[in-house]
Amino acid sequence: MLVLLIISWAFTVAVATVSYDNKAILINGRRRILISGSIHYPRSTPDMWPDLIQKAKFGGLDVIQTYVFWNGHEPSRGQYNFQGRYDIVRFIKLVQQAGLYVHLRIGPYACAEWNFGGFPVWLKYIPGIAFRTDNGPFKAEMQRFTTKIVDIMKAERLFEPQGGPIILSQIENEYDLVEYQIGNPGVAYSRWAAAMAVNQHTGVPWVMCKQQDAPDPIINTCNGFYCENFTPNRNYKPKMWTELWTSWFTEFGGPAPYRPVEDIALAVLKFIQNNGTYFNYYMYHGGTNFGRTAGGPFVATSYDYDAPLDEYGLPREPKYTHLRELHFAIKRAEPALVSSNPMVMSLGSNQEAHVFKARGLCAAFLSNYDQTYSVTVNFGNGRCNLPAWSISILPDCRTEIFNTAKTRLHGSHKNMLPVMGSFWWQSFTEPVTTPADKGSFTVDGLKEQLSVTWDTTDYLWYMTDVTIGANEGFLRTGKLPILSIQSAGHALQVFVNGQSVGIAYGKAENPKLSFWKAVNLRVGVNKIALLSATVGLQNIGLHFESWNAGILGPITLSGVNDGKWDMSRWKWSYKKGLNGEDMGIFSSRGSSFVRWTGGAGLVTRRPLTWYKTAFDAPQGNEPLALDMSSMGKGEVWINGQSIGRHWAANKAYGSCGRCSYTGYYNEKKCLSDCGSSSQRWYHVPRSWLSPKGNLLVVLEEWGGDPRGISLVRRTG
Repeated sequence: MLVLLIISWAFTVAVATVSYDNKAILINGRRRILISGSIHYPRSTPDMWPDLIQKAKFGGLDVIQTYVFWNGHEPSRGQYNFQGRYDIVRFIKLVQQAGLYVHLRIGPYACAEWNFGGFPVWLKYIPGIAFRTDNGPFKAEMQRFTTKIVDIMKAERLFEPQGGPIILSQIENEYDLVEYQIGNPGVAYSRWAAAMAVNQHTGVPWVMCKQQDAPDPIINTCNGFYCENFTPNRNYKPKMWTELWTSWFTEFGGPAPYRPVEDIALAVLKFIQNNGTYFNYYMYHGGTNFGRTAGGPFVATSYDYDAPLDEYGLPREPKYTHLRELHFAIKRAEPALVSSNPMVMSLGSNQEAHVFKARGLCAAFLSNYDQTYSVTVNFGNGRCNLPAWSISILPDCRTEIFNTAKTRLHGSHKNMLPVMGSFWWQSFTEPVTTPADKGSFTVDGLKEQLSVTWDTTDYLWYMTDVTIGANEGFLRTGKLPILSIQSAGHALQVFVNGQSVGIAYGKAENPKLSFWKAVNLRVGVNKIALLSATVGLQNIGLHFESWNAGILGPITLSGVNDGKWDMSRWKWSYKKGLNGEDMGIFSSRGSSFVRWTGGAGLVTRRPLTWYKTAFDAPQGNEPLALDMSSMGKGEVWINGQSIGRHWAANKAYGSCGRCSYTGYYNEKKCLSDCGSSSQRWYHVPRSWLSPKGNLLVVLEEWGGDPRGISLVRRTG
């Protein structure tokens, strides 16, 4: 098989205009230092794409990198979606029109903090399937979708040998650790995936990130905060960094991570001075997890990622400009970098120089790795001041034109200015579901949530009856019985006889939850209704398709005459989703199906309440957002389109404080917004608005006050 792969690749290289050697990716025979940035097309709107791409180009990028999101493109097996935010062909053609290249990460496993890692949930229910291993049903589906995407790209002539912008493709994603855990079936699967990809005959190289044993001719690449010490698994492959993490994602219940630009720039130059040839910012624009696309679980709706372009598409300073100047300096040094290997010389105990010389070309990188002190070093015929934890570029070996720690601009602030703070709200209270409701069914025992909902909704009702006899002792003593519930997650609200008696929810690191509370039960039949809610499906981990959600028990009632009742095997009734979802009351047509009340009849701070209002679009073109700080948990729609989950009531836990750029970074080093809502503002795309009469609908699960919601504009 390996011989056939090599023969196939040799033929492809002979006719292609994209190839590689140990120094670089070659485009039309020319070695390139390629600077790339991730922009995921579904995390913004088509109206935003041209501006994002142009800002990326002005920021000095050569390449736009994106995943392909299988569950967005094939929500039902054989039924495809390539419209709107999923119009990948339009996105790639816009990149091409801007004069940039594309790195297409087909996967089709993405991870990406995306719901179910990008896999469609129907895939989980194909008989005999096991994800990402040597499994026939999975490989058949993976190959079918990969071929579908490749064929679309070929039909649109989007691969570079056809005159298109795609110069690189990716198969699989960060599989190394999974392969190690699976063993031989994992090794067989990764070899199969490589062969399947190469046999697509795209005419461009394929990569596997974080895959040290990537079979030839696949290029193995690095992901991480730093990759200077990474080496490819063959000495004839270039050194590539597919994910340079600009910070980290925000979780509901966690603070917002950020990464100083001085450290990002230093990480880039440490990589380049050690023969790095391609690096990609993950993310360059993070964007928004619209609808129910956030994974995790507990990944926030905002996917800002402290990226050079913020969630709304505005430059984040000084990060955007400082990196733009870095890119300009690298391009000045590129001819020497792609023509020679560095000579390394000591300039002090924590200082060194990397010098590239070839055919009259010379470029130098002067480094100071001391985390506290700046130094002045002698180099060539001059002296150069190096701040702590910094690298300077001298593209001619004489003149410093850039230093990673010397930023010219001050930081930009997230100014969210109210433009509309007094909506006229109406409310509709969702009734607590009963077993008699349409769509309910009854079985013995507790069912796993996804097996019922197939993730078509976050919600599943669990319902049962508890009959209390007149002789129960707690009726005389007043010592209420204890209802105890164990759930696989992610959030739970408990109703007894139609009244909410409490909530519980897990955390990102442990989505499982426990509920324990004394409940007031009366003589006769008591109605127990449990509303289980998911908050994005698992997107990473060994065989995460087998991970459960929902209430799996045990469920017990203690403090009765018999001591404790185990309710887990009782008859339970189920209903997926909420009535408001079924009626589509977040749309103009659906909202007419229910009776709304406003004015003095407005209901606030009550669980399971829907709110609606209408408003006109503010003038101007500044990005807009909703301030949801007065609300609890739920979802938001504008004109029938879901902005995403809101959860302002989930406060950020963690340790925030001042953060130095010096020293090695990790996702817990620099944090902000501790003690505040994990996410307060929710992006409202301008393109989703009409000039007049926009419908805003909010689902509130726990009880909030919509009168505190305001529309704000984002200014830099």
